[in-house]
Amino acid sequence: MAFDRRLAREIGLTPEETAIFARLAAPEQIQDFITDMASNSEPDGDTCYSVRVALHKNCCHCIEGAFIAACALMLHGAPALLMDFQAKGDDDHVLALFKRGRHWGAISKSNSIWLRWRDPVYRSPRELAMSYFHEYILGPKKSLRRVSKPFDVGAYRAEDWITSEEDCWNMAGELDRAPHITLVTAAQARRLKLRDRFETYADTIKEYEGDGKRKDFS
Repeated sequence: MAFDRRLAREIGLTPEETAIFARLAAPEQIQDFITDMASNSEPDGDTCYSVRVALHKNCCHCIEGAFIAACALMLHGAPALLMDFQAKGDDDHVLALFKRGRHWGAISKSNSIWLRWRDPVYRSPRELAMSYFHEYILGPKKSLRRVSKPFDVGAYRAEDWITSEEDCWNMAGELDRAPHITLVTAAQARRLKLRDRFETYADTIKEYEGDGKRKDFS
């Protein structure tokens, strides 16, 4: 779809921000863009950057990358949908959803190899969410338990998540309180097999160092 320059002006994007989003016309391009951004390791404490701040700092973690992706999708005529993952004893994860035809895919920023892009081959948001289940881990344990229904962040004010100069904790709270569905029963959770040592080791592989430098995997 065509880039909506009028919407970009209404949001209050700068010319530089507008130029960035005009180039991000496809989900694959959006994914490559946020993958190339340094991983926000939050050296000074927890953050929830807006789109503007993340672009300025050229770094993001999952919800910050999801904000960028949702903004790009919205500016190209698609819904700005997020999905929140809630895990037992583990960090939440947030990604942006998109559809191609009748099928769902996901754009996701993660410093590990597991919780990343999903091709649009899934018949429902729940089916897509389940594709992350085996890889969503805390040590040897599979920790994913609940996911939100598609959350339309585009229904909120731009200053709540796109153009704010402050951390967007209110928006993070809205997403956390949104309706969620349970993926596994308590009985199923008790019988989940632990991941083996090789699988657990693979989770230690990170793309970006703590100082924000990208590792060379060539």
